[in-house]
Amino acid sequence: MKLQHENYELLNLLGYGLAKFNNQFIKQFGFSTKTTFYDSLVKKGIASTASTIKNRQDLFDPFFDNGRKGWWQKGDAYIHRKIFIDSLFGDLDVNSYAEIVKLYIGGKFEISEKDKIKPILKSKFKQLQITGNEAESFFIHNFMKIQPFESGILEDMMSPVVNTYFKKV
Repeated sequence: MKLQHENYELLNLLGYGLAKFNNQFIKQFGFSTKTTFYDSLVKKGIASTASTIKNRQDLFDPFFDNGRKGWWQKGDAYIHRKIFIDSLFGDLDVNSYAEIVKLYIGGKFEISEKDKIKPILKSKFKQLQITGNEAESFFIHNFMKIQPFESGILEDMMSPVVNTYFKKV
């Protein structure tokens, strides 16, 4: 059973960018309409349909003052995704954020010559990956000290071997 889309992280980054920056975001990729932007992402294999990408934007729309309601009826069900992306990239402007997304796309898919990434951003992205790995390791080793998680079980599903961490009794 498949729990997440194979491009889960990238789709979240795209949805966040679309919801937060709207058409300014797609212009960073050289598109003038969302339809052509969505179609290009489908052609790259990032999503099987344009609706998949639109749905990610709908997920993030309620958290931004952008004039769209998106999936407002879901309440804060997806706020954790916004908080996570905000913690990494929330202070970036549309250009810098789009560069990060292009870097992520470039790591998984071919991107055009005009969308090549500046070396300084590659370095910053690598540093964020290292920081993210350190934060994950810290959480794995300290989650049972955090009151809401103290009786929980944590499973690392991304590892080739599922590691289960739990409080020793």
